[in-house]
Amino acid sequence: MPESQNIEYKTSWRDEYLKWVCGFANAKGGKIFIGIDDKGNVAVVKDYKKLMDDIPNKVVNHLGLVVDVNLHKKDGNHYLEIDVPASEVVSSFDGKYYYRSGSTKQELKGAALQRLLLKKIGKHWENLPLTDITMDDLNKNTIRSFVRKAIEKDRIPASAAKEPPKSLLKRLGLVTPEGYLTHAAVLLFGKSPREVSLTATFRIGRFGKASHDLLFQDIVETNLFEMPDKVMETLKGKYLIRPISYKGLERMEPLEYPEPALREAILNAIIHKEYSAGTWIYLRVRDDRLTLWNPGPLPEELTIEQLKTDHSSHPRNEHIASVFFLAGYIENWGRGTNKIIEATLEAGLPEPLIEEDQGGIRVTFLKDIYTEEYLRMLDLNERQVNAILYTKKTGKITNKEYQKLFGISRITATRDLSNLVEKNFLSSSGDKGAGSFYTLRSIR
Repeated sequence: MPESQNIEYKTSWRDEYLKWVCGFANAKGGKIFIGIDDKGNVAVVKDYKKLMDDIPNKVVNHLGLVVDVNLHKKDGNHYLEIDVPASEVVSSFDGKYYYRSGSTKQELKGAALQRLLLKKIGKHWENLPLTDITMDDLNKNTIRSFVRKAIEKDRIPASAAKEPPKSLLKRLGLVTPEGYLTHAAVLLFGKSPREVSLTATFRIGRFGKASHDLLFQDIVETNLFEMPDKVMETLKGKYLIRPISYKGLERMEPLEYPEPALREAILNAIIHKEYSAGTWIYLRVRDDRLTLWNPGPLPEELTIEQLKTDHSSHPRNEHIASVFFLAGYIENWGRGTNKIIEATLEAGLPEPLIEEDQGGIRVTFLKDIYTEEYLRMLDLNERQVNAILYTKKTGKITNKEYQKLFGISRITATRDLSNLVEKNFLSSSGDKGAGSFYTLRSIR
């Protein structure tokens, strides 16, 4: 059985493995096997009898936890199983907090640690009360806009239009039982959301060829409910172009990236952002790509690959997500990333790159299928990837050039090039002999 979220193998015991015990306890619990290597082979643990006493005592003394240490035998050798239950309180080792994520041990700091502390006591940052904020600090027009859209979508009753705002917010889970507004209420409808989160803004920048070459920028600073529309308005008015084409006599002016995909990605970034600390949402626009990054790790229940298939919804900010759902902005089916991918492919663009990076999620929209990042995602060999990039730079490539670039035979070059034609990356000139060449196909 391979290492996973709740299994770790060690060939021998070291006291530093108390960090792993701490990580399992702070997560969902797990088992550490002492005397087994990563391939599942049993090693020799000569001091297993002593460890049966030492390990439980060290766990209690250093972590304040109780674990079971079980003795097993296989192929004549003994090994130990340390069974670590999930702890109801946050544990630390030598003043540091660890957490098991996937098959790795992570040290928690800042927002991640705060999130764990709240989770252990059954609370979420978005639901914490604000004792010095009143209804006067909320934008009534924004609340009315939400109510109107939610009624139009038939997701709240028409009578909500006559309901007092605070009563409505209470039914939305945005007011505590004690009558205080929550962080989520101010983020969604506040006149100044930065009062509760200094990073509750959306930063857009236009860059040149270099990553440090910032040409101009905008900071969209408003409440979350108004933010998607204002971000899209800024993008369409200042950052994106509308290539003109014709469908018969009809003039077509779609955005260079499909608007439904962009809007869905922007909504996802706003809804799933970590607002308790960290940094801003960044949208970087370059000549050949648009990159959107929001702080906040992927939920433990999901992987990047699962985001591209049917998956359940795991919003970081449940009440914020609920308001956007009621207004008809999103669905509660975990279909956001699927809609982004589908809309982009339908527009003839490459599948967006979705990655975990720097404690957040990055979505990259590409204009060009002939980029190294995209080509390496496909079923192409190294020669083919480099040949496409070479053709993009020079305008064409011949069979002889292909042979010389990669030191291969004519037969291999012909096979590679024919395969690229079949996959619609290259077009053949149709000539025979020395005059034949290949060029890039237009973007599909």
